[in-house]
Amino acid sequence: MEILSFGVQADEKPLIEKAFEGHHDVRCLDVFLTEDTAPIAAGYEIITVSVNANLSSRVLQTLAAGGTQMIATRSTGFNHIDLAVAERLGLTVARVSYYSPYSVAEFAWTLAMAVNRRIVRASNRTRDFDFRLEGLMGRDMRGRTVGVLGTGKIGEAFTRIAHGFGMNLLGWDVAQNPACVELGMKYVDKEQLFAESDLVSLHVPLLPATQHIINAEVLAAMKDDAILVNSSRGGLIDTEALVAELRKGRFTGVGLDVYEAEAGLFFFDKSIQGVEDDVLARLLTFPNVVVTSHQAYYTLDALNQIIETTLQNVLDYQAGRRGENVLVPAAPETGA
Repeated sequence: MEILSFGVQADEKPLIEKAFEGHHDVRCLDVFLTEDTAPIAAGYEIITVSVNANLSSRVLQTLAAGGTQMIATRSTGFNHIDLAVAERLGLTVARVSYYSPYSVAEFAWTLAMAVNRRIVRASNRTRDFDFRLEGLMGRDMRGRTVGVLGTGKIGEAFTRIAHGFGMNLLGWDVAQNPACVELGMKYVDKEQLFAESDLVSLHVPLLPATQHIINAEVLAAMKDDAILVNSSRGGLIDTEALVAELRKGRFTGVGLDVYEAEAGLFFFDKSIQGVEDDVLARLLTFPNVVVTSHQAYYTLDALNQIIETTLQNVLDYQAGRRGENVLVPAAPETGA
């Protein structure tokens, strides 16, 4: 059987082909799954997709009509999939429930330190042989307070690094993580976390309850010199509200690896035609903001885990096994 994989980066292709070798042929496409590209999947029983795929109702209907029965998303998040429609159509949907939390946690800290120590500005200056230090002053992390919003596997890994810096640890989650408590984390309500933290890092999933969890009210309550980092999902932050606060000269720095309207932008080369997104364009003008294109997960270790799990999801589906990664099971067969 040949598997069709959408949205495969050039670095990923040899890893996917090697992992599937001996199991299935795999056709890797660099195009992402959208309404326009969904017809390509006609005749493929199993497809895999990336985090920026569009699996809306119309796309799912096109896939089902073309014979697709199983969708394996190469991501932990699944807010890009209309699960209710998938279930109604009898599609099986599986995700990667776990991969290296260190890839994202370490990158979140990379963003935090980049904005704190003005690394991008410093690098751009030295490339122009400008070796002045004015405007490059940062702050020690030791002794300052970090607020970790979401203390699952990634939040815990982020907290361990913060503990290594010697920071005061504040956390918020629906349930406390004993490992974080052992490190000295104090769980508080969101309001206290935002008001007292010098650095706020987001590690919660995007759900209706967390959509714009960082809104105008929250931003106003944060310290004027705080650092905000988001390596989770773009929809956690009301970007227009963030831009409004940045225009007031607030915040030491903002590091974003995700953006709420990133679909159709991130993972594409827009250097020639530019972007029509005025909010993103305005965001990129601030010297204390660093934006990267959803690359926190993008390490060799994490990609290998993601691909291996995706392969296992495919093999489980074919064997009739329902593993822990299944979000929507196959529709039960009906007989006379």
